[in-house]
Amino acid sequence: MTQKKGNARTNAAKILQAVIYKGESLSAALLNEEDSLTRDLCYGSLRWHEPLSALINELLSKKLKPKDKDIECLIRVGLYQIIYQKTPDHAAVGETVSALKGLKKAWAKKLVNAVLRNYLREQENLQEEIQKRQVVKYAFPLWLIHEIKQAWPDNWEDILTESNQRAPMTLRVNLKHQTREQYMQTLEAENIQAQVLDEVDTAIKLENPINVFDLPGFAQGAVSVQDGAAQLASILLDCKDGMSVLDACAAPGGKTGHILESAKNLDVIAVDYSETRLKRVTQNLERIKLDATVITADALDTDQYAQDKLFDRILFDAPCSATGVIRRHPDIKVLRRQSDIIELQQLQSKMLDALWEKLKPEGILLYATCSILSQENEQQIKAFIERHNNVKVLPIDGAQALGRQVFPGEGSMDGFYFSKLQK
Repeated sequence: MTQKKGNARTNAAKILQAVIYKGESLSAALLNEEDSLTRDLCYGSLRWHEPLSALINELLSKKLKPKDKDIECLIRVGLYQIIYQKTPDHAAVGETVSALKGLKKAWAKKLVNAVLRNYLREQENLQEEIQKRQVVKYAFPLWLIHEIKQAWPDNWEDILTESNQRAPMTLRVNLKHQTREQYMQTLEAENIQAQVLDEVDTAIKLENPINVFDLPGFAQGAVSVQDGAAQLASILLDCKDGMSVLDACAAPGGKTGHILESAKNLDVIAVDYSETRLKRVTQNLERIKLDATVITADALDTDQYAQDKLFDRILFDAPCSATGVIRRHPDIKVLRRQSDIIELQQLQSKMLDALWEKLKPEGILLYATCSILSQENEQQIKAFIERHNNVKVLPIDGAQALGRQVFPGEGSMDGFYFSKLQK
């Protein structure tokens, strides 16, 4: 969704309307939006969608018409600024009312002004009332609270709390260019505060996010932006020089790049069904100056891209609920439905079976999801092993029997699951 330059609150309201009421993903809606305030208003308003929605329901005497949901989204932005950004009350109200001009809905000035001022007068009582509700207390939809509670009865509250935090900016050092220690020294010389991730030998976490083009050596491919858990995928895949590798569901290409950085003379095929998203793969590979065969295809249809070919290594980064990366993609709370989980499970199962056929004997398939739901992870692998008699589960440090679950925030990483399967 292309936004013209203009009022950040107006633009945020339009983007939120596209996500909440038209089902567009936040990353797609923000694709051409570079203004940092607009982006922050969108991320924050979606991160705290449940509490803000509860307040709006209390404050609006009657629901707005579908064509006026942009006004509701603007109120959402105003409340987010007052409650979570601690914007001074008069500024938050005044700026929010002024933003109506960009929506061409000056008639709503009295309404927006009254709603926000009413909140300021009644905030103590309103907050006390809505905080009794689970969806508000945890800022998660009820069905997802139940799913996570069922999967992880001992630490579900920690998972929800961590999922509501802002994710750090994590870098992947290209070890073909320099060691991690050398890059840490480069950052120090530029007064960029950072620390290494102990568990991931290519990962560095920045104290504060910065523009990628301000990273030393970024344009030359010396470093990329990638979460620590996502970096574990290439490390666990354990590619050796000269191997043939399939990266199924490769877009946007972070893991493809890391695979190519991990060994010499790899023959890598990167497959994804989305031609648009595959452009990102190509751009990433051009920047790090490494080559793969990039193919637009459904990974399920192996004849399309690997009819007579078997692979030493397969990375299957499966389509999933993405419940482990909500801190980076808070719109998942709004867009994901409980019914999606069963459909995703069925798709994962079919794709696993199809990709397994393309693995050489003694080869390794790494099953990866950015999910924290056992249906997509341990249960999926258990069912796969029951269907096939030629599977050996390889151990992963700190893992349960069938794979390793990384929780959101654990070691400063996103929520991910890995299972390492040998034929």
